[in-house]
Amino acid sequence: MNPNEPETGSIAILIEVIAESAEWTNAVPGAESVCERAAAAAFGAVRPSTKGAEASVILADDAHITRLNADYRGRHEPTDVLSFPMVGEGGMPVPPSPDQPLLLGDIVVAFETSAAGAAAGEKPLADHLSHLVVHGMLHLCGYDHLAEAEAKEMERLESQILSGLGVADPYREHERLS
Repeated sequence: MNPNEPETGSIAILIEVIAESAEWTNAVPGAESVCERAAAAAFGAVRPSTKGAEASVILADDAHITRLNADYRGRHEPTDVLSFPMVGEGGMPVPPSPDQPLLLGDIVVAFETSAAGAAAGEKPLADHLSHLVVHGMLHLCGYDHLAEAEAKEMERLESQILSGLGVADPYREHERLS
């Protein structure tokens, strides 16, 4: 695990990145750093008063995410990213003990589906990975996009966070940041 502090400097979050698929590390040099930076930025943007948190990002393939999607969502197909927030009874977040970090949960990103999405959107795969990790971290922090107002707020936050990372707004076609 690598400690990663967002730019505010006041938030400590540990992000563990597990590259289960070598395709990620072959296609995106520094994929682990891309994930750590994106996750820390998203966390820092929405949980500025939380100190001490942990999350993991798993860089998987389509076969792995298809199994997870089938097991947890009843969908027998791959998707680009899944988030698994750490929740207790009744789906409520697990409050940390005073001496323990907040356990956020896991983000799983599938290589083939993500690479196809990046290619279709004419985006660098590293930028698309940043977007997917930011999206997943927002889910771990309690955001969702089931209702239109929630979706707009989540998109606004994603765009803002990604801009701070130098990544083009994923909701504007073919925009590039210099």
